[in-house]
Amino acid sequence: MTSPSLRKLGSSGLEVFPLCLGGNVFGWTADEATSFAVLDAYAAAGGNFVDTADSYSAWIDGNEGGESETIIGRWVRARGNRDDVVIATKVSQHPEFPGLTAANIRAAADASLRRLGTDHIDLYYTHFDKPEVPVEEIIGALDELVRAGKVRHIAASNISAERLRASLDFSDREGLAKYVALQPHYNLVSRDTYEGELQDVAARYGLAAVPYFALAAGFLTGKYRPGRTVDSARAGRVAQYLESERGQRVLTALDEVAQAHDAPVPTVALAWLAARPTVAAPIASARTVEQLPALLEVAELTLTEAEVARLTQASA
Repeated sequence: MTSPSLRKLGSSGLEVFPLCLGGNVFGWTADEATSFAVLDAYAAAGGNFVDTADSYSAWIDGNEGGESETIIGRWVRARGNRDDVVIATKVSQHPEFPGLTAANIRAAADASLRRLGTDHIDLYYTHFDKPEVPVEEIIGALDELVRAGKVRHIAASNISAERLRASLDFSDREGLAKYVALQPHYNLVSRDTYEGELQDVAARYGLAAVPYFALAAGFLTGKYRPGRTVDSARAGRVAQYLESERGQRVLTALDEVAQAHDAPVPTVALAWLAARPTVAAPIASARTVEQLPALLEVAELTLTEAEVARLTQASA
């Protein structure tokens, strides 16, 4: 029987917890021991959907990319829970495996499988589309991986509506593996990055959206306020939201709704996303176990139509 808290991921048959745990912090701001503790706490709460990429965290001095996948792989092996976890990873940005040529997709997938210590990836995303590579080549290579049993389902991220539609149509026409999910940049202070044509394509083809930057690099946690200094690797990115009128309107609305439910601000921000058309599970990461409860609570919080409308209006 399906747990009432799990959501279907598009047409894939996968059923996922309504919060996808972001693995970008593993091997970056969370060391291996802390990452294990966060993963343990997420799983203990019923969480089963972990997102990473082969490039995490190549941007850190001394890292080469794949650190997050390696930590997740070690955790899965240590806990013996591979069949209970939906692992999503991505291809195109690893320094050694850049791009989306067929040869690179094959090589990058094998490298990800080695780091994850598994024989299959549940959901494999093209991380950033490469318009210079024909969609026929990309889909053909991904289809090979599915047929070989190395990948269960395929998905796309950071792609135009036009290229997404062309990819889906080609899959339909040729009877090849077809994208089941889309990972867009989408949150209360960044709506035009998904709403409109891209969302329309996702809805028309039955794709599930799994938004990243769901908390706008931490801005939508409510901890960033005018005049308050926050010690975070992401603090610089947040300033643009803090200084905007829309950012202030959104914080005010979040505070009101959070107070009405006696819920944390980030829970409300995630609940708004979870209530949006096409969205299956927003992605959020926790670099400490203490940050996790406010994220997990989205599984229990249902906003009223009026509250969703209030937040939607504030974020317009």
